[in-house]
Amino acid sequence: MIFTVFVSNKKLFHKTLIQKQLTINMSIRELVPLVIYDDKCYLCSKFASIVHTFAKDKILIVGHYSDIGMKIKSEIFKQNYDSTMMFWFITKKTAYGGRAAILPLLQSILMSKSRRKLEYTPSSSCSQDCKTSRAFFTRTKSLLSNSEKIPLKS
Repeated sequence: MIFTVFVSNKKLFHKTLIQKQLTINMSIRELVPLVIYDDKCYLCSKFASIVHTFAKDKILIVGHYSDIGMKIKSEIFKQNYDSTMMFWFITKKTAYGGRAAILPLLQSILMSKSRRKLEYTPSSSCSQDCKTSRAFFTRTKSLLSNSEKIPLKS
């Protein structure tokens, strides 16, 4: 019985490892639409899980600090640009940040079709400070005050 559990966990591990490797080796164009969020923030992780719930398999959710998030950000943003100020919704032609990303994100959730199964594992490594109502209002203010659109290179 213990051997059976080990074998099934091993298969799951290999499946997850292969899927992550495929995602890391893909180009941005193959991954879009996708959302990049601050995976070190509790509220941002909650936001990402809500997006994932509504989007199902339509949108890939990626953390700013994950390996794939770092790779995508290095291809889109200038070297000294602080992309962690807001969440980003990336399509084939444009990267929308903050307030500018809300409508395209909603449109994509409502209009686009599902694609292959997408894995999403929420992660948040913050202290109690980011779980307060003050942090909520600070993040909401940041979302509404920051906005940017970056055209992607062809």
